[in-house]
Amino acid sequence: MVAVAGRVVVVTGGRRGLGAALVDEVLARGAQKVYSTARSAYVDDRPGVVAAELEVRSAESVAALAEVATDAEIVFNNAGILLPAPLLTGDFERATVTFDVNVFGPLRMARAFAPILAANGGGALVNMHSVLSWLAGSGAYGASKAAAWSLTNSLRLELARQNTQVVGVHAGFIDTEMVSAVELPKATPADVAARIVDGLEFGATEVLADDVTVAAKAALSGPVESLTFSAAR
Repeated sequence: MVAVAGRVVVVTGGRRGLGAALVDEVLARGAQKVYSTARSAYVDDRPGVVAAELEVRSAESVAALAEVATDAEIVFNNAGILLPAPLLTGDFERATVTFDVNVFGPLRMARAFAPILAANGGGALVNMHSVLSWLAGSGAYGASKAAAWSLTNSLRLELARQNTQVVGVHAGFIDTEMVSAVELPKATPADVAARIVDGLEFGATEVLADDVTVAAKAALSGPVESLTFSAAR
């Protein structure tokens, strides 16, 4: 169980969308400092916010952030990418980029920051997944989020020895630029961010951020044919 008040937090993809809402939420709960990252340089003048460049596809960029954020105690792996395309006929490079950002990006961050979290008392690692981790029909994005779910579950075991709380977050559609073209009900970033931080502070290992996600998780014991994107509608 990790309280946010007084802690030093890293939020990848913190410039907009859910990442920006997470930055706002941890600041509201008394975080001492927040490293908020984006792929290009930007300015955030709020006291306690350190805006930093980060490309999660680059081990060198991740290492550079780790050299700066040696006081980090909580890491939110929020940065992600959605490049819609069929698995069989879509551009293979788009699928490769999707996995590089959504799976290997969080792994690079975990490998770089695990020693820092250990040195600072254990802390927490929070990884963003999706309801589409469990539902077929969203191409490389869903496949990458399924892999990220498995990654988080294994990291939880490996990081337990250093007392790091590992939280996996699953959510349906959030009202952000990433899914602006999807005409389905969406949760607000602020509501999802609050539920994520609630889960962290209550000691959760998994956060199901909305009713759609709760229903999808419950369906995992049923026929695999039912685990499709249409089931989330």
